[in-house]
Amino acid sequence: MKHMTKIAVSLAAILLPATGAAWGQSKGGVIDVATIGEPPTLDPMASTADLVGIVTQHIYETLYTFDKDWGVTPLLAAEMPQISADGMTYTIPLRTGIKFHDGSDMNSADVVASLQRWMKVATRGKQAAETITAVEATDDNTVKITLNKPFAPLLSLLSLNNAAAIIIPSENANEDPMTKFVGTGPYLLKERKPDQFIQLARFDGYKSRDGESNGYGGARKQYLDEIRFVPVPDPNTRVEGAVSGQFAYVDSLPVESFEKISGGKTAPVLLKPFGWPVFVLNTKEGLNSDIKIRKAIQAALAPNDMLLAAFGSEDFFAVDGAMYPEGYKWHTEAGTEPYKPDGDTEAAAALLKEAGYDGSKPLRILTSRQYEFHYKMAQVAAEYLKAAGFQVQMDVVEWATLTKNRTDAGLWDIYITHSPFLPEPSLTGIMSDTSPGWWVSDKKHEVLGAFNAESDPAKRVALWAAVQQAVYDEVPAFKVGNFNALAAQAPNLKGVTPAPWPYFWNAYIESN
Repeated sequence: MKHMTKIAVSLAAILLPATGAAWGQSKGGVIDVATIGEPPTLDPMASTADLVGIVTQHIYETLYTFDKDWGVTPLLAAEMPQISADGMTYTIPLRTGIKFHDGSDMNSADVVASLQRWMKVATRGKQAAETITAVEATDDNTVKITLNKPFAPLLSLLSLNNAAAIIIPSENANEDPMTKFVGTGPYLLKERKPDQFIQLARFDGYKSRDGESNGYGGARKQYLDEIRFVPVPDPNTRVEGAVSGQFAYVDSLPVESFEKISGGKTAPVLLKPFGWPVFVLNTKEGLNSDIKIRKAIQAALAPNDMLLAAFGSEDFFAVDGAMYPEGYKWHTEAGTEPYKPDGDTEAAAALLKEAGYDGSKPLRILTSRQYEFHYKMAQVAAEYLKAAGFQVQMDVVEWATLTKNRTDAGLWDIYITHSPFLPEPSLTGIMSDTSPGWWVSDKKHEVLGAFNAESDPAKRVALWAAVQQAVYDEVPAFKVGNFNALAAQAPNLKGVTPAPWPYFWNAYIESN
């Protein structure tokens, strides 16, 4: 998979049968999945948090999704769209016989209402809305999307599971916030007890696609009776829960626990490379509305020490300023000269002096300990920033609070997050003007507009270099490096394919 995440599984390979190996397995069983915390919402349109997408992708579905090679593939759409010669009209045929969890039939009116809500509520929907002039039903089973200019990322935006273009009943599409959690997915919401569990039960009216499973696409078999997502905010508690066999699957473990979870009642699942930690800068207001301050932060940070503190061993990280690593089709070194593995304190101090910063106003770093590597990077970053002359204020909160607070530009200057290497660069949060950080500039619109308007894959690769150059020139975010992600899986849980957003359709419990 040259153009997206390459997955290596160590020790857990025996747990992971090849595609189709689980076919014919009997239904039954309940699994508990430990997550990093309580999701802030069960409305995937309203959040870009991976945690929200992990849970809700079982409840709701989109028109398209990603296959095992990170290509777009139909999900609720019957097939790939017919695209007009000028690239400005997408005609999408819908699958028939699809039921919502409330028993109603899905049709084009539901799709139109859902996409209209998506364009109002979701950051990525707002991003798409800038080029969409109309979404209309041409008959009960066909939807037409009309654009004002060609927009190559559209299908990828319709495929992603966070800030997601989920399809819901039209009568629910006016809700904001959402109160009725009704989708078409293989599992429905049975019960939610905040900070205890989210319990999903098999939806017996689900209509799977034919054929075999294919990444997030293809057949979605419902072997499990129930899936319970259990919030476990403390990473050490997640490790102990994995070792004791309390959970069938444990997401986001500290990489130093690799040996501890190897063997016995659990085994490690290593995704390598998984993605990139990123410091997002608030360009809208506060200290970081000044480009010189942002440049000072860029110069001050020392990725090597930050990654070493977060991951401990180079087996689990790579110091790399390119937004996509070597081997990915989007890889380019354009603009990366300011990325210094050990930082440049003197240059940062000079930039601060030039900006007129006197240390009276703190640089506020918003982070969480539920992703422990975020917190460890923040601690190291704070020391380098102080050495450059910043006064630093660490605001450490629960992840759900962070995802809420980051939407308020008055509360932070930097927040820390991470992302898998996404198949379409325009899916990256900072590419949306409305995503927290609010990077808006003429240069961004020029280079990103050219990139998004180009449909030729080879030309898009060349145009991406100019977008990465603009990221380094204007510093809306700071990529720390590349990292590998660790999870744990019980030996009797089969049919789970390692993925950035783990999913449990096709999973089953092996009988003794």
